[in-house]
Amino acid sequence: MRRRYLLTTLLAFCFSLFAWLNFAPAAHALGGPQPPLNQPAPEFTLPTNTGDGTISLADYRGKWVVVYFYPKDFTSGCTLEARRFQQDLPKYLNRNTEILGISADSVDSHAKFCDSEGLKFPLLADTDGSVSKAYGSWMGFISLRHTYVIDPEGILRATFTGVNPAIHSAEVLAKLDELQQAG
Repeated sequence: MRRRYLLTTLLAFCFSLFAWLNFAPAAHALGGPQPPLNQPAPEFTLPTNTGDGTISLADYRGKWVVVYFYPKDFTSGCTLEARRFQQDLPKYLNRNTEILGISADSVDSHAKFCDSEGLKFPLLADTDGSVSKAYGSWMGFISLRHTYVIDPEGILRATFTGVNPAIHSAEVLAKLDELQQAG
């Protein structure tokens, strides 16, 4: 019993120390290797329920892009995250920024989800997980909750892997402001 307590205490101390030191593996997260910062973001073209039926990252050259991966339409965390992005959509648009949501759900599921939640930004169907894999955000059959900020030249500038849906949009906006002021 005492041995288990000591081991648990030691593990808790190590995790606390890593958090205090802001330790984060640079190249990996749950889901696989992350694309490198300050390099071109992985390109993609995926089906969507909006516009001409497909969207490519290249369609957004000249704009900032927030690409957020999420597990499943109509689940509580994913709904909350989408609502927050929708609530803040005017702030993103004022910053020359577009939002793209990606999950393994179908185009039909995305259409129903957008209609149900009043979402005015595109959701893309990565049904085979190929784009999620390219971004290190794939866990077997679902996309993980990761977000990427891409600049107007298509360069990956920020990665979020520990996402709290309730506050995430505010975090992304703050990072976007920081990046835009630095550039």
